Amino acid sequence: MPFSVGLQAASVALLSAGFPVVFTSAIIILLVIISITSSLQKDAADAPARLPINSLFAIIPFFRRRFDFLNWGFEVTGKSSFQFDLLRNNVIVVSGESARQTFFSAKGLDLTEGFKILSGAIPMVRGVTSDLQTRRISLIHKRLAAVQKNEQLSMLIPVMLEDSRRMMETWGNSGSFDPFDNVYELIFQLTVRSLSCAEISDDPCVVSRLKKLYDTLDVGTTPATVLLPWFPTPAMIRKVWATKEIYDIVVAAITAREQSGVSKNDTLQMLLDSGDEKLVVVGFIMGLLIAGARATGTTACWMLTFLGGHPEWRDKAKTEVEGLLASYPLASSESLASQLASISLETWEAQTPVLDSIIRETLRVAQPHTAMRRNLGPEMHIDGQLVPSGAYVVYPFSDVHLNSEIYPDPWKFNPDRQPETKAAYSYVGWGGGTTTCLGQRLARVELKIVTALFLLGFNHCVVDGSGKAVPQPPLPNWNDILLCRPPRGSFSLSYERSTAAL
Repeated sequence: MPFSVGLQAASVALLSAGFPVVFTSAIIILLVIISITSSLQKDAADAPARLPINSLFAIIPFFRRRFDFLNWGFEVTGKSSFQFDLLRNNVIVVSGESARQTFFSAKGLDLTEGFKILSGAIPMVRGVTSDLQTRRISLIHKRLAAVQKNEQLSMLIPVMLEDSRRMMETWGNSGSFDPFDNVYELIFQLTVRSLSCAEISDDPCVVSRLKKLYDTLDVGTTPATVLLPWFPTPAMIRKVWATKEIYDIVVAAITAREQSGVSKNDTLQMLLDSGDEKLVVVGFIMGLLIAGARATGTTACWMLTFLGGHPEWRDKAKTEVEGLLASYPLASSESLASQLASISLETWEAQTPVLDSIIRETLRVAQPHTAMRRNLGPEMHIDGQLVPSGAYVVYPFSDVHLNSEIYPDPWKFNPDRQPETKAAYSYVGWGGGTTTCLGQRLARVELKIVTALFLLGFNHCVVDGSGKAVPQPPLPNWNDILLCRPPRGSFSLSYERSTAAL
């Protein structure tokens, strides 16, 4: 009787506290119940080793310090694979050559489902960027391939170079900047130019607004917004509002084009001329803008940082670009952007081995990817370890790219290096198996023309927070799952304009 009276008193007190307290308390109780029920589950005999950690306590490390958390998991279990729970989501982490080979080739492991649940940084609009039919996904991939055809990509190069020239001019004759601000902003502009339309890319204010909205999605991607997307946290509300504004900007641009009746030579026109339904057009632009800008932007920031800290490679790359220009003589009065625009797409792709090696090495050492999949069934085994249907499977790129047996002194930036082994998938900078980066041709061209214009237009080096030149660039921070960015303010790139006009 005293027990029931106590419950009644507690219930009255809780209800009188108001809806926010009741709702929050209900969520806490739900999480505790999930945690308890998860801990009572028994694993099969052939299941991976389980981390000695409660599912609630795995959430923050997985989303905030993933590199350290996964390394700790391998260390504490002493196994090449292990599992843990994120609430009711079973996550299995694998490593090693055999597991890597299975991971990148198994048909039942779905990238879209894995990324959607464990990442959550793409704007989700039902039927537009999420819950897409297979046909629509296939069509979006087909259109991305069309953007990268020779004629379309050749047409884009002069326009992207002009965008780059315009933005670099705003940097002035000398100074210093954080590449993760200035260079990332530049790559975002080029990605908008390449994958959307003139109505957006020609308006710096709209592009800036769009970037801030996508930044809001990044900042607002918290463990709660990923695992409890229905819970109205302030971060989730900001994400929903940012997604709506992104959607409105894209739809407004499409509507303006349709109402004007004026045909323009850009990606939007290609999509409209193909007769694609509006959902496909909007989904293409909203999803691919941020996917392309993040990966290419991170690589560009690190390329210029590494070149600033390795003057020998900076000189090699600059000499290579100067050699290309020697084959395309123009009047000396032409701007650097105009001179570089005269270089053919075929030349950029086939005659820049130094830039290719720099891109490859940058992707190896400064792309903190963790590949994510979901087993859509049936159950399977990786290295003899059970992967149930519905489980999420994770493969950290650090397992291969920072492996000293494959890449001696793995943290060292050395574009001359080759893998010390013929192991399967010894390099996965652009993905592996059937899930390679579909936009890599466009990304390579963006990286090359931005690097070329910057190296010819500026001299630069890496300086510390006080402005003093440092002998080595900073180490990439693999716990930053988006940019690999070192602590803000710890370094910058100091630059001076060369005599040539951009």
